[in-house]
Order: sequence, then structure tokens, then C-alpha cells
Amino acid sequence: MQKSFTQKSVEWKGSGGWGIKEHYWKKYNPKTIETVAGKVISMEAISPIKGMSRGVRMVVASEKEEITIHAGPVWYIENQEIMIQPTDEIEVTGSRIYFEGKPAIIAAIIKKGNDVLPLRDDAGIPLWSGWKRYK
Repeated sequence: MQKSFTQKSVEWKGSGGWGIKEHYWKKYNPKTIETVAGKVISMEAISPIKGMSRGVRMVVASEKEEITIHAGPVWYIENQEIMIQPTDEIEVTGSRIYFEGKPAIIAAIIKKGNDVLPLRDDAGIPLWSGWKRYK
């Protein structure tokens, strides 16, 4: 059974700061795309910018560095079929940015074995921006 990052099930309308017109999304740069592979050494739910809803942040240890990965909003990640946990070997393709003065990658695609978790299109537009949270 998958553990939830959220303690209470609270749903609201709006992007929670994760939409395409929000400040955080504008950090994604299609010109800085790269792929890193490694082991997930930690995962947590964080609010990247004050006022945003919580998102999934991972730290991945590759052969050359430990890099922070920003995956997407908790509510979206928790509703996908692929489950990623610490110690998993993954491959992440996304936009390298500097966040709070440190390198990070805003993920577009996360692969775990044969499973693929698409998060953004080629322009960096979040796939959750057109996704319904309510079933």
C-alpha cells in the first residue's frame, strides 16, 4: 500500500501554484534539458515557494553528484500508477535550474525500470494542468 504525503485529504480548485501561469513554472527552461540516473536517497513533500501547495522533492545520487529533483504536486504524483520510493533506481529527464542557490532538476519524465512517469511536455507544460483531481 502506498504511503501518502498528505495527512488530511483536502481538495481545492486551482493550481496551488503549480499552473502554467505561475512563477514556479517559469523556472522550467527547455534549453537546459538533461538526463540523470541514480538511486533515490530521500523523498519529501515541500512547498517550493511560499504559498504553493506541497510538491514531491527527491534527492538522487548519480555517479557524479547528488541532485535535487522537483517532480510535481503531491496530489498528482500520488494518483499515478508508478510508485517511487527511497532506494529505487530511476532516470530523470528535465530542466536543470538553480533553486535556492543549489542545482536542481524540474522533472519532465521519470523512469523506473520499464515504467514511465510523464510529468511535463517538451515545452515544460505540466501534464496536471489539464488533469482532473476529482473522480
